[in-house]
Amino acid sequence: MTKTSNNLKCPKVAIIGGGPAGLMAAETLSLAGIGVDLYDAMPSVGRKFLMAGKGGMNITHSEAATPFLSRYSKRQTQIAPLLNIMSPQALREWIHALGINTFVGSSGRVFPADMKAAPLLRAWLHRLREAGVNFHMRHRWLGWNNNQLLFCTPDGSTTVEADAFVFALGGASWARLGSDGAWVSKFNQHGITVSPLKPANCGFNTHWSEHFITRFAGMPLKTIAITLQDVHAPSQRKQGECMITEHGIEGSLIYALSADIRDAIEAHGETTIHIDLLPDKSLAEVLANVSHPRGSRSLSSHLQSRLGIKGIKAGLLRELVSAQDYQDPAKLSDAIKALPLKLISSRPIDEAISSAGGVEFSELNEQLMLKKMPGVFCAGEMLDWEAPTGGYLLTACFASGRSAGLGVIDWLKNQS
Repeated sequence: MTKTSNNLKCPKVAIIGGGPAGLMAAETLSLAGIGVDLYDAMPSVGRKFLMAGKGGMNITHSEAATPFLSRYSKRQTQIAPLLNIMSPQALREWIHALGINTFVGSSGRVFPADMKAAPLLRAWLHRLREAGVNFHMRHRWLGWNNNQLLFCTPDGSTTVEADAFVFALGGASWARLGSDGAWVSKFNQHGITVSPLKPANCGFNTHWSEHFITRFAGMPLKTIAITLQDVHAPSQRKQGECMITEHGIEGSLIYALSADIRDAIEAHGETTIHIDLLPDKSLAEVLANVSHPRGSRSLSSHLQSRLGIKGIKAGLLRELVSAQDYQDPAKLSDAIKALPLKLISSRPIDEAISSAGGVEFSELNEQLMLKKMPGVFCAGEMLDWEAPTGGYLLTACFASGRSAGLGVIDWLKNQS
């Protein structure tokens, strides 16, 4: 898939995809004196990166190496070498070198000092242009034409050849920002095994009543814990907050469990999570308060007075607990501590923060080069891994871009 010309003063590498992985590969290569042309279908690079930073750019996480790596679950073995090349601390130092300070938030998450993605991206692009990286916008990759890449541009189709290629085309979430998964069929046509792309860090559907939707859709559900039990895996319990939506439930606490929720639904057609509305109180404490004489007060007033259950938490109890169980102190207390919510499907992949699936690691060597296509490297979210929000997604994208860039450098040296 490559063509080396003796007329070239230095090797030329084509990078397809202008997200963090592609940009990091471009930086790694340009610093080594290699000519880089970066192609992206959108009018500008880093669009999903900028969108991710709108609520506060969470760039990485400060936790220790072992728990950090555990966030990659089934792909820890494959992600570990990438983090050895660019660790979370190395990523922070790289950001500092761009003139952007960072700080660690109360949750351990790492943010740029101003919480914004745009200044970081502007500084980075300035440095890349100074290093000689050429950007080609509105170039949509259509596939291979023998040893060349075929692009659709505003001026018609064009072909590109280079000494090596880095693909960093993302997954299939937020298609309007460039990650539409259209590359999958093209890789399949060349015999590259790609695990199906699935929603990750996503919301889930359930059946709410119209009354509940009208009153509570769009409201946050705070200070709760969720337990997910699966006969094929250890039960998980995480504490935090999430959001009730018209269709079901989403938010950071759900995202932290979304991979296992999604897989359980795929295996069984549905799954049930249990919501602890009062994670700081024991079942015995809850039962004692529910059973306390309430006099002439209504049960809802009693729950608010004794346990602080009101608003959306009170609404959830009314929505999910039968009228008979609601009047039974023991069953109501059980529900407060483990309120069952049946989830029936994931929200569409285009709504997800990220996607799972992608080019299987068995198709790649340790430097992220396709074994069947020497000189072709892959990086970022188009690889078969996933991680929760919290900086883990971006860290692995940056690290894989650096790894692919270094892999290209080594490969080109071996070709000379």
